Amino acid sequence: MRCPFCRHADSRVVDSREVDEGQAIRRRRSCSACGRRFTTSETMVLAVVKRSGVTEQFSRDKVVRGVRRACQGRPVDDDALQQLAQRVEESIRSTGVAEIPSHEVGLAILGPLRELDEVAYLRFASVYRSFSSVEDFEKEISDLRKAVGKPAAPQDGGESAGGE
Repeated sequence: MRCPFCRHADSRVVDSREVDEGQAIRRRRSCSACGRRFTTSETMVLAVVKRSGVTEQFSRDKVVRGVRRACQGRPVDDDALQQLAQRVEESIRSTGVAEIPSHEVGLAILGPLRELDEVAYLRFASVYRSFSSVEDFEKEISDLRKAVGKPAAPQDGGESAGGE
């Protein structure tokens, strides 16, 4: 690390501390040439690789914007969206990978969104998974019902429970 005062290329670490719940490291350094002290902050950069191959820095705000569209008209407040974005980021960071495909970010959103609001989940999933027919929606609704333990809706007006 180069000294900001004398530009000498060598410094030693005097103290290191985790900050921002372990998301960054604050280091106190001492220049071996001029003896002055300075502080550096190191953060892990999480990059998202888009389908086009372009890499951009992960953004919680971008997650919130995408999910907000799916939640439009639903009883979901901004605080819940911020918490969802934080869960998504923590989930992605826990993989320990510095670059993650955008597809994986979408997958990381689906789980917390399903818990937050089922209708918003279906909206997001329909775009994310490129639903092309009513059958795609029916299958996703069926899977959602199984996951949350709701009985499936009756189909084709079958016989009543009374029987013969």
